[in-house]
Amino acid sequence: MKQLGAIMSSEIAETPKTFSAILENSSAFDSVKDVLVEQKIQSVLILARGTSDNAAHYLKYLIETQIGLPVGLTSPSSVTVYKSELKYKHTLVIAISQSGQSPDLVHFATAARDASAYVISMTNDDSSPLAKIAHNHFSLMAGPELAVAATKSYNAQLLVSYLLVCAWTGKEVNGAKIVDEAKRIASDSDLVSKAVVNTTRANEIVILGRGFAYPNAREAALKIQETCKISVQGLSTADYLHGPISALTADTQVFIVAPKHMPAESIVEATTKIRKTSPRIFWIGNGGTPTGSDIVLAGSNCDDEITSTLVDAMVLQRFALEFAVASGFDPDAPEGLSKVTLTH
Repeated sequence: MKQLGAIMSSEIAETPKTFSAILENSSAFDSVKDVLVEQKIQSVLILARGTSDNAAHYLKYLIETQIGLPVGLTSPSSVTVYKSELKYKHTLVIAISQSGQSPDLVHFATAARDASAYVISMTNDDSSPLAKIAHNHFSLMAGPELAVAATKSYNAQLLVSYLLVCAWTGKEVNGAKIVDEAKRIASDSDLVSKAVVNTTRANEIVILGRGFAYPNAREAALKIQETCKISVQGLSTADYLHGPISALTADTQVFIVAPKHMPAESIVEATTKIRKTSPRIFWIGNGGTPTGSDIVLAGSNCDDEITSTLVDAMVLQRFALEFAVASGFDPDAPEGLSKVTLTH
């Protein structure tokens, strides 16, 4: 009898190996270390869908905080549906995709390059259309990914994004620490067990994060929706206070993504207000402020918030996997989804 989630489980566990492969090939980023100056880049746009779009938010924060360039997220339909004429001189477009095949991404990247943009892509297929369109392509080096819910390829996107920005800023990378922490997380069989048994599909689940934690909050919500057939919100803690908190009840299960070294003051206002209504708070990562009966899904202890975030992605993936299996679903093949989504 097939074990539910066996493929997804094995692919999450391959993350340390994938990280090692990317880091061993880090000299590849030397090819673009001067591109911002050489191309006189004034703004950056990131092209992505789905899980890759969550990785795009991580890269957006990286570029904005480490370099200071304005970064936006593309709207592919501006080209595919509305046939807009792009004017992208001195613009860097970074395309992020697991497959590199989605027609709308390929169409937009082609239009961007024709409009004088400099295009960089990162995909898990070096021969994909997106890889061929780009001036520079970086492989995710994740190997075949068979489970419908992307895991190791998302983690690879985070690491490649980090190394790309480190190449631009000259920041030294402690790759050994990243790999060691990923191995430690992968080897912890009880990593999310307590959270799984204390979470129910019957009540609302909200996942919150801010700054570098926000992309993982979005990705955690997506993974649970993909594998567990329930609607889950993934929001910025700041945005949550601007309206959605009004739907909070005593039964709402609130997950707060809090990587090690995260500025604690960034979420104090949100957690204070949430505690007044809901006692059911879960923390993903080692940077939170748990009290009382809060449940902690322990994360990594990397050197900073940025690298802790990319390793902690494994924690939220393990939770989605084990929560789905505990609920009787097979996260390897969620109903209604396919591995490659060919949007137009």
